[in-house]
Amino acid sequence: MAVAAASSTAQGAAARGLRQRVDAWFLARLAPSDQISLNQRNVYILPTRAGLMLMATLAILLLASINYQLNLGYLLTFLLAGCATVGMQVGHGTLRGLDLHLLPPTPQYAGSAALLRVVLHNARRRTRYGIGLAVHGPRRRKAAAPIAWAWTDVPGQGQSTVEIAFQPPRRGWHAMPPLTAETRFPLGTFRVWTVWRPAAQMLVYPQPEAHPPPLPAGQPRGGQAMASASTQGAGEYDGVRPYRRGDPLKLVVWKKAARAQAAGSDELVSRDAAMAQRHELWLEPAATGLPDHEARLSRLTAWVLQADRLGLEYGLQLGARTLGPDQGEAHKRACLEALATA
Repeated sequence: MAVAAASSTAQGAAARGLRQRVDAWFLARLAPSDQISLNQRNVYILPTRAGLMLMATLAILLLASINYQLNLGYLLTFLLAGCATVGMQVGHGTLRGLDLHLLPPTPQYAGSAALLRVVLHNARRRTRYGIGLAVHGPRRRKAAAPIAWAWTDVPGQGQSTVEIAFQPPRRGWHAMPPLTAETRFPLGTFRVWTVWRPAAQMLVYPQPEAHPPPLPAGQPRGGQAMASASTQGAGEYDGVRPYRRGDPLKLVVWKKAARAQAAGSDELVSRDAAMAQRHELWLEPAATGLPDHEARLSRLTAWVLQADRLGLEYGLQLGARTLGPDQGEAHKRACLEALATA
């Protein structure tokens, strides 16, 4: 029994390895492109399990009709065969002539699912029904995790947008995974599909630390480090002062205001702009106090998001790469990209 089980396992592993090599060879022959037009050269069709069962049933009906000379048996057999043939043509025509376009992917954070948005254009007047898209991969058994399909109907002379979930493996730049478009319309007896390799790449930022410590202390513009007690206590790198009427809302320390309200006080404090002019906030791996490289990047990512949320000017130092103190969406994206590729 043990020998038979080991032999079966080895045969299964060999079959999976062969399928993976064939799949890799097939994908290597596809030219990457963010837009594809489906035609008879890149649309494939094979019978499904239901289609194979229908073929077996038709063969039995035909043999029985020949053996017993049943005219109604002939009629039923050829009627079902004709319906299956028409369904094959309709199913193939559902994908043939369709245009697929991948929208530029937006950067995502590691550990979260990314969404790929594909626009399907239909130049024909007839509606195309039951079209599914998913990340290309081996067709798994029921016991394993199924492929996540996104299904849609494309109206005549119109378009439809489909969102496909994709899990990036790690931070950095990643090529888009191959995609599969499939339909089994109208009878489910034939599977019509195509495989598409997009050319776009997605940037994946490091995963932000869930509960990061307060921002590090500000440094004098001369370059010497200096930390004030009020800075460490408030969890901010700037000094704070009582709120003055007319202060911009972005200068209010909302975390400290929330703690004050929880304690029953309505006191508000603002960051000291004069202190901000004398000090700079620099984010660097050494300030994280963590030995692991990925953990450092995760904490720095959380600090970048926190500083941007507070409206602070901050700089980033990563080895030989330095991004000077600044603020705004463009600066945040530049810092996150530097962390993703560090």
